[in-house]
Amino acid sequence: MAEAEVREFNNPHLQGNNKPIYEEITAEDLQVIGEIPSDISGNFLRVGPNPYYVPDEARYHIFDGDGMIHGVHISGGRAAYRNRFIDSVGLREERAAGHWIFPGLNMFGDYIAKGEMPRTKNTGNTAMVFHNGQLFAMMEGGTPYRVSLPDLTTEGEHDFDGTVTHNFTAHPKVDVRSGQMMTFGYGITPPFLTYSVVGTDGRASHTTEITIPKPIMMHDCAITEHYTIFPDLPLAFDMERMLAGESMIGWDPDNGCRIGIVPRNGDDSSIRWFEIEESFLFHVANAWEEGDEVVFQACRSNRGGIVTSEGSDVREQLGQLHEWRFNMSTGAVTSKALDREFYCDFPRIHDDLVGYKNRYTYAARFRVTDMLVFDGEMKYDNETGEIQVHSFGPHCESGEAVFAPRINAKAEDEGYVICFVYDKESECSECHIIDAQRFTEAPVARIKLPQRVPHGFHAAWVAD
Repeated sequence: MAEAEVREFNNPHLQGNNKPIYEEITAEDLQVIGEIPSDISGNFLRVGPNPYYVPDEARYHIFDGDGMIHGVHISGGRAAYRNRFIDSVGLREERAAGHWIFPGLNMFGDYIAKGEMPRTKNTGNTAMVFHNGQLFAMMEGGTPYRVSLPDLTTEGEHDFDGTVTHNFTAHPKVDVRSGQMMTFGYGITPPFLTYSVVGTDGRASHTTEITIPKPIMMHDCAITEHYTIFPDLPLAFDMERMLAGESMIGWDPDNGCRIGIVPRNGDDSSIRWFEIEESFLFHVANAWEEGDEVVFQACRSNRGGIVTSEGSDVREQLGQLHEWRFNMSTGAVTSKALDREFYCDFPRIHDDLVGYKNRYTYAARFRVTDMLVFDGEMKYDNETGEIQVHSFGPHCESGEAVFAPRINAKAEDEGYVICFVYDKESECSECHIIDAQRFTEAPVARIKLPQRVPHGFHAAWVAD
């Protein structure tokens, strides 16, 4: 099996802590500064793009990389580390050939302009979900991969006994009270949106196509106890641009901005659409019902893009915590900023409250520079409006953090916020465990990791 070519890159998305690593290791009894709490036991996981082969360095897009999961298993006050590639069919094919086969996102237009439909690779590099006792790794252009715990072995693609045949979003939502998982897929050809509900038997019990006027990038959704929520926003696929060999996706205000709210087992005939101001959101914090209103919170930006235009103000594409309220009786919509000070993304809550009212939201805070990074975590209080910030320091970069509840916890924030932190000066990575009730204080534990953990996308906590 051919090995990757280890080399230096000029593309900033392949430099610094974006530079890929290739070794898969297992390390036990990791060094700890502080003390790992004895009242949590489980797996902190983070997945992200880690290209084994780079098809075109100049046009490499961060979405292109092969999936790699980094995991820290915490139990009995001790920690172990593992990292594994998502062992996709495409990666195995490229390794056997000894070179790249599947073009990157920014290369698709070249093929389409020549009348060819390029092959795609299901990388599983974007996010994870734990449902019915199984961990899945996902990208929104393919089928989820089933991954074992704690060893992170890829067990193969999973189509829920053949009941889910559409692309699977990177952000399904699990209602822990009903045990159901709500998911969807979008595409550049009709149907542009397909919605499914997966039951506790691991099969889709409900699937329906939902009509939207254009093919758009719909990265996330939300749920409440009775509804599923879809944002139809102006980050649209443009077939004419694709045929001309240009970027396949761009900002299209003519698409309009609206939020669709459908009963959990509803369809096109029962969905309600609500117009909102021109805006974009990549990631949802949560949604819930209050009387006749559906409350919807997310990181809102003025516009969206997957490539920042030269000369543009990058802050236009950065999110801030925001809330919309949709009155299902009157049709009224209200919109308000929850925070105007910090730019942030990757909002997370206590996973048991997804779809139900939560008090606390955690999000990664942006350090706004030429090369965007996260430099801290935020804790937002829905009751008081207070925001607390845990900063990692001027040389440190973080990412998505997750909330891990203490064993037998009573209060919503009785637990820990966990994330990976990279130190640019030492070029080393650590896993930080922060007491959520003492959020601004130093971490209770800093777990020293045996190798650098490149920046990735989304994280998960799976309790033992």
